[in-house]
Amino acid sequence: MATEVKIPAMGESISSGILAAWHVSDGDYVEKDLAIYELETDKITSEGNAEVSGVISLKVAVDDEVEIGQVIATIDESATSPAGKSSSSSEDASTAKSEAATANVADSEKTTQHPLSPAVRKAVEESGVDAATLKGSGKDGRITKNDVLSAAKEDKSSASSPSTVSPAPVKRETRKKMSPLRRKIAERLVQATQECALLTTFNEVDMSSVMKLRKQHQEKFIEQHGLKLGFMSFFTKAVTHALQAVPAVNARIEGNEIVTQHYYDIGVAVGTDKGLMVPTVRNCDQKSFAEIEQDILNYAKAARDGKIQMSDLEGGVFTISNGGIYGSMLSTPIINYPQPAILGLHNITEKAVVVNGEIVIRPMMYLALSYDHRLIDGKEAVTFLVKIKEAIEDPTRLLFGI
Repeated sequence: MATEVKIPAMGESISSGILAAWHVSDGDYVEKDLAIYELETDKITSEGNAEVSGVISLKVAVDDEVEIGQVIATIDESATSPAGKSSSSSEDASTAKSEAATANVADSEKTTQHPLSPAVRKAVEESGVDAATLKGSGKDGRITKNDVLSAAKEDKSSASSPSTVSPAPVKRETRKKMSPLRRKIAERLVQATQECALLTTFNEVDMSSVMKLRKQHQEKFIEQHGLKLGFMSFFTKAVTHALQAVPAVNARIEGNEIVTQHYYDIGVAVGTDKGLMVPTVRNCDQKSFAEIEQDILNYAKAARDGKIQMSDLEGGVFTISNGGIYGSMLSTPIINYPQPAILGLHNITEKAVVVNGEIVIRPMMYLALSYDHRLIDGKEAVTFLVKIKEAIEDPTRLLFGI
């Protein structure tokens, strides 16, 4: 009896995706609940697990576009697990995860008896060694990292001696399909710039008080909650405070109507190797600093591991994007449409500023608020940004809601 492996429904707005990777090979014996493939859609990247145990037959190739409900493989339940051939081991699973690597490694793997482990694949990519020419010294003839490094060392020694062989031509460019997620990001950005009257206002904030509080309470915070107190919880609370003070920013346009929202679900932009994702921290007005930090930490890990869920990305009223972690000094972020505004954070630098008539050195950060001018007037935008500035420079305001 063969069980069909189908692409599951993933929400009304998702009709197809790209099969980004197979974690198993054709003919492998797979155990029930083993992650066997990775699917990339225009919103999330998710893994699919085997519903039964048996020998798998693959029906589609990596990078093929697949529809919801399409059969991508079958699993023969009548087959038994051959000794030493189960793909449920952590080594085989992690090996297959890297199946969509560079062309050089992929071509080499075709001629080797065993798939390469992630560490070996990385070593092959970095060294340029042809894995097909190597004789593995590992178990069952597997190629090890030391095999690659030794071959690379020999190649380097050979290259240093006189040779009449001409060097291989260097590729001047490469070409690959745009991923569904990147296509969706591009569409949303273009939509925001074409449909909204975008404007950005700036301010700068003295981070001294927040940095002092973090330093003063960090040890106790970690001891009690098991995680670090970061800047994002302060800014999330400050944004919530500002939304409560300036309700016009907590709204959106739908057709000819203005919809005012009375909840505070804040999106926090997370950069991944596949693109930007914006998971939503729910009910920020009701959560503590520790709960917000934990949510952000969980979402960031899930996004980078490809385990983020559709529900995690929906329903935000406002977005915070922290370009400062990458060293950005100043930028004009584009709103996450249909949200009306986005706050851009930047890196903290020590600057000479005037305080009470004296020049002092303070850790300063530029803030950038981009907003839809169709909905939000300049006065409201500036007031909103000033509220954030005041809350960060005097965090006790957040305790009293002033």
